[in-house]
Amino acid sequence: MPYRRLPNTDLARLHALQNAIQRAQTADYTEQVIPYKTLSEAQRFLVQFENVVMQSKDNYKSSVTANKQYRHIVQNARMYISHFIQVLNLAVIRGEIKREQKLLYGLDPHQHIVPDLSTEEYLLEWGKNIIEGEQKRMANGGFPIYNPAINKVKVHYDIFCEHQRQHAFHVQNNERVHGDLEPLRAQADEIILNLWNMIEKFYENELPYAKMMKCQYYGVIYYYRKGERKLSAETDRKLQQIRDSQPTIQWSAGE
Repeated sequence: MPYRRLPNTDLARLHALQNAIQRAQTADYTEQVIPYKTLSEAQRFLVQFENVVMQSKDNYKSSVTANKQYRHIVQNARMYISHFIQVLNLAVIRGEIKREQKLLYGLDPHQHIVPDLSTEEYLLEWGKNIIEGEQKRMANGGFPIYNPAINKVKVHYDIFCEHQRQHAFHVQNNERVHGDLEPLRAQADEIILNLWNMIEKFYENELPYAKMMKCQYYGVIYYYRKGERKLSAETDRKLQQIRDSQPTIQWSAGE
């Protein structure tokens, strides 16, 4: 007899539950494979599990789309902030802006390098520093930097900040749904195992191939081991012939 293996994906779990429940609901009243109480409990769980799985699937799809847009927004913010700092450094090197005014931006007056912008945290920090520093310098009578102008930098920085908050919300929401799924997966496996045990128990007196086919009808999944001979109707026929050829022991009343 081939061995069973529980589903290992959420969609496979849903399919296994749906199959067992639907088959049991439409079965003839003389063939109550799954008790009514167990069937009702499984059906209630299926509704809950299906809702969370579908929510997780929808969140994943929206996250993929949002992440593509978000990466582009992050790239733009990084490019504008980096470009502005490079132009500022060149203006200091040419003597157009006093070296000590770089302190307004939180930059080292004696170094002309772009700070680390590799993370979102650094982008938030340096974008804020650059925008505030330029505003302070112009408030003290300094001429504005162009290509890019600080207003252009601020537009892309503000867009980044807004989407960064939305991205953080998506991440938290996905983590919440994933956290909801974990215990439900374990519960689904437990319910499926219980249903499959009941189904196999109901057909335990059937011949091997007939038993496997009837259990598969209710969604039980079987796998053959390497080198294992596959069951067939011929298997059952031969086994039945062997059983029929076995002598029946007759017991007398006095024995």
